[in-house]
This record gives sequence, structure tokens and C-alpha cells, in this order.
Amino acid sequence: MQINAWFLAIVLALVVLWKVDLFATLLNLKSLGSGIPGEFGEVVDEEAYERSQEYTRAKAVFGIGRGGFFLLVLLVFWCLGGFGWLDGRVRDLVGNGGPVLAGLVYVAALVLGLGLLRLPFDYYETFVIEEGFGFNRATFGVWVADLVKGAALAFVLGAPLLAALIWIFQSVPLAWLWGWILVTVLSLLLAYVAPTWILPLFNQYEPLPDGSLRRSIEEMARKCDYPLAEISVMDGSKRSAKSNAFFTGFGKRKRIALFDTLVEKHTEPELVAVLAHEIGHFKKGHIVKSLVIGTLTTGALFFLLGQMMNNHALFDAFGVKETSVYVSLVLFVILVSPMNEVLSVAGNWLSRKHEFEADAYAAEATGDPAAMAGALRKLSRDNLSNLTPHPFYVFLHYTHPPVAERIRALGAP
Repeated sequence: MQINAWFLAIVLALVVLWKVDLFATLLNLKSLGSGIPGEFGEVVDEEAYERSQEYTRAKAVFGIGRGGFFLLVLLVFWCLGGFGWLDGRVRDLVGNGGPVLAGLVYVAALVLGLGLLRLPFDYYETFVIEEGFGFNRATFGVWVADLVKGAALAFVLGAPLLAALIWIFQSVPLAWLWGWILVTVLSLLLAYVAPTWILPLFNQYEPLPDGSLRRSIEEMARKCDYPLAEISVMDGSKRSAKSNAFFTGFGKRKRIALFDTLVEKHTEPELVAVLAHEIGHFKKGHIVKSLVIGTLTTGALFFLLGQMMNNHALFDAFGVKETSVYVSLVLFVILVSPMNEVLSVAGNWLSRKHEFEADAYAAEATGDPAAMAGALRKLSRDNLSNLTPHPFYVFLHYTHPPVAERIRALGAP
């Protein structure tokens, strides 16, 4: 490891960003106890409010500890020459197997090590925090099965992609462009097939039974000229008591999935309002805008990756003697992680703007802003959301505006 400009810049960026996040979290904790906002009326009582604050504190302390631990692990591994040591062991192991095989083994070793370090944190979050507040419903067997299926899926999808990227940057002119195209095409393909092939690996999806709710949802979709191919109920209660809903699919394969817990706890008008909100994202062009921005951002990152490939000064900073495509990929991920944090702030701002617009669309489409406001109040209460987050924490991390602001914007009683 050589202490050069790259070393100093990356370490400084990582530490500063961690301290900014810590400062925002402490401000968020300080803002607790401000009282129940008037927008929540009688839906949230003192007991529910106190419990939401306890949940926010528990998650915040856990997040501070986890973030600090992984930053420390990265810096220790780096300063002890771990990246260079691992590269040497991999080269000895694969021999003349070539850069693609070496890259797969190198990245797999890092991912495996990181995954093993994350296990105790994931277990604690699920079976201590989430279970302690009445959210977790997953058994240990379900938790382990999810880990195994997730790891298998990551290997099946990730290994061929990584091999292809190593080969492209090793052999093809304008490699950054072809790498960008490959990742973009694969992302679109996965989004298209995920509802049919991937999501059912983790949850069961049953058609919403015929009845008043189904007819109301279909009527709203027709009114909004939204081509809805399928309405499903997902067994979210298998893992958590929290509620949600989401859309998947492209073109004529658009589907809505409602958590069974959502259907359980909300009235029909509220569920239709949630549907209208999701349709609003489509009608306002939010999905296309996000897709375009994400694609262009990925392209910019691949262009930077092309410029940084086999950068000797960067390899020196990480203590790696021989340059290679696969180590370049790993170092680039670390290099751009502070940049991604900054970009996420801009992305979160745009997402919050889109949420306000989708809320307004739902209020107009249903003619009943109180239904959307009612759904938001119940979701906040049932999910123990922080009702009084600090503005700076919202600025850094929130993809959705604070619920009190959304209710005020709806103008609902």
C-alpha cells in the first residue's frame, strides 16, 4: 500500500461521508419527541407514537454500529494489504486459468467474506429488532432459505455478467460502451422476466379473488387507461407484518401485487387510492424518467471505469502489484461509492418530487384525497414510521416525503 493522492482522497471521502451520515442520524434522533403531528388525528395515539420512536432509535443505533463496523473492516483490510494479498493467492490458485477465472475467484472471495460478515447483522436485525417490535414473521428456516436462494440467484446472474465484463474490458475496443450496453440490456430483461421467474422464488402470488375490491381496482385502471394484466395478493405476512404494494412488468405485462397485510388492514377506498397512486407514477412518466436517468448514470460510470482501468497509481494506493481488469472493477466500486452517495441525494430529491405528483394524481383520479391520506396514516402507524424526521436526514436518505407533508399537500382532513 502506498499513501498517495488516491489513497488520501478515497479515505477522506469515505470518512467524511460516514461522519455526515452520523451527524444526520444524531439530528434525527434529537428530533424525536416533538409530539404527534396534527395530520395524524386520532389514527396514531400516544402509545403507537412512543413505540415508533423506540423503533426509530433501535434502527438508528443499529445502523450507526453496522456502518462504522464495515467502514473499519474496509480500512483495516486495505491498510494491511488485503487486496494485494488476495490477488497474489488467487493468481497462485488459478495458475494459467486466465483473467476471467481469476476475476471470478477474486470477486467471489470478497463477496463471500463480506456476506459472512453481514450474517450476524442481518440475523440481529431480523430476529432481535424486527421481531422485538412485532414485525418479523419469518422462521429461521425461511430466513436461511432466502439467503441460499439469494446467493444462488446472485451467482447464476452475476458470474456470467462478471465474466463477460472482464472479457470485454480485456479484449474489445470501446469496452466501456459495450459494457454499458450489456448491463442495460440485462437490466431490462430482468425487469421483464422478474414477475414470472424470479419473484415467485421468494413469495407466492395468488390472483385477487373476484369481488368488490377487484372490480373497483379494475374500474380504476380502466378509468385511468392503464393496461393492467394481473392483480395479485402476495404472502408478505410470511416474513413481515409490514404492508406495501408494488407494480411490476412492462408493456402488456403490467401487474400489481398487494401485500396480504395491506389488504387486511385497509378499506377498499384506501386500497383503490394506493392503486391510483401507483398508476400516477406511470401516467406522469416517472418510470420512464427514472429508467432514462439510471441508464445515463450507468453509462457515465462505465465511461469513468474505462478511464480508470489499470490505473497504476490507484493500484499502488491499494497495495496491488499487478494491474488487472478484475481488480480494477473492485477498486472502481470502492472509488465511486462516495460519488454514488452524493448521486443518491439527487435521486432521492427527484423521487420525493415524484411521490407528491403521484399523490396528487391519486387524489384527482379517485376524487377522494381523504382515502389516500387515510392509507398513508395507517401505513405510518402500522409500520412504526418516524412521524417527525429531521429535514437534513430526509434530505440525505428519504425516497418518500415525510407522511405529514404528503397529507398536507393532499389537503385532506
